[in-house]
Amino acid sequence: MESNSVSETAYILSNSEVKPRKNGKLGGMKKWINASVALPLLAGILFLALWELQFFHSIFDLKKYQLPLPSAIVLSMRENFSLLLSYTGYTLTEAVLGMLAGSAIGFLIALTATAWPRWGGGSLMMVAALNAVPIVALAPIMNLWFGDGIGSRIAIVTATTMAAMAINAYKGMAAIDPLALDLMHSYAASKPAVFRYLRIQNSLPYVFTALKINATASMIGAIVGEFFFSSRGLGYLLSNSIKVAKMPLGWSCIVLAAIAGVVFYLIVERMEKIFIKWHSSARS
Repeated sequence: MESNSVSETAYILSNSEVKPRKNGKLGGMKKWINASVALPLLAGILFLALWELQFFHSIFDLKKYQLPLPSAIVLSMRENFSLLLSYTGYTLTEAVLGMLAGSAIGFLIALTATAWPRWGGGSLMMVAALNAVPIVALAPIMNLWFGDGIGSRIAIVTATTMAAMAINAYKGMAAIDPLALDLMHSYAASKPAVFRYLRIQNSLPYVFTALKINATASMIGAIVGEFFFSSRGLGYLLSNSIKVAKMPLGWSCIVLAAIAGVVFYLIVERMEKIFIKWHSSARS
C-alpha cells in the first residue's frame, strides 16, 4: 500500500512539474512574437501608410518623381521582376564571393599578427589604412587590375571586408583568459594546440560579429562598385534609372538591395547559432 501511494505521489509530482514548463515555454514564445514581430510589423505598416498618403512629401516638400509612392515602386518591381531578380543574383554573387575572400584574408592576417606579433602587427595597420580608402577611389584601381568583369567588384568587396575580420579576429585571439593559457602550458600544449583549442575557439564570437558587419558592407561595396564599371547588377541599374529619371525602378533596386542585405545578415546570424551554441550570444 505504501509503495502504491509513493508511486502515485511521484506520478502526480512529475505531471505537476511538466505543465508549468510547457506553459512557460508557450508564454515565452508569445512574448517573443509580441515584442519581436508585432511591434516592428506595426511600425513598418504605419511608415508605409504615411508614405503612401504623401505625409513625408508634405513635410519635406517633395514631389512624386523625387520620392515615388510605395504603390508605384511595387508596380515597377512587378513589371521588371525578371530583370530585377537576375541583377539581384548578380550583385549577391559579387557580395558573397568578395566577403568570403575578404574575411578569409582578414582571418589569416589576424592569425599572423597573433602568432608573430613583431612581424604581423604591422599588417593590421596596413589593413586599417586600406579600409580608410573610399570605395570611389578603389573602383578605378580594381578595374585597372582585374578588368571590367565581375572580378573587379569582388576585389572591391574583398578590400572593404578585410579590416573588420582582421581586427575582430585578432581581438578574440588576443583577449584570452590568462588562467586558461596557464592551464594549456601546464599540460605542455604546443603552440598549434593553443591556437586550435584556445585562441581560435575564443575568437569565434568575434569572427561572427565581423561576418555580420561584412554581410551588409559587402552589399554596399558591390553596389557602389557597379556604379562605375559594370553592365549588370543593382548598382548599374540604379545608376541608369536615376540618369533617365525612372525613379520607381531605382527605388526598386534600393528595396531589393535592402532585402538581400537583411537576408544575408540573417543567414550569418543563423550560422552563428549553429556553430557556437556554447556562447551566450547564440542562446539569446
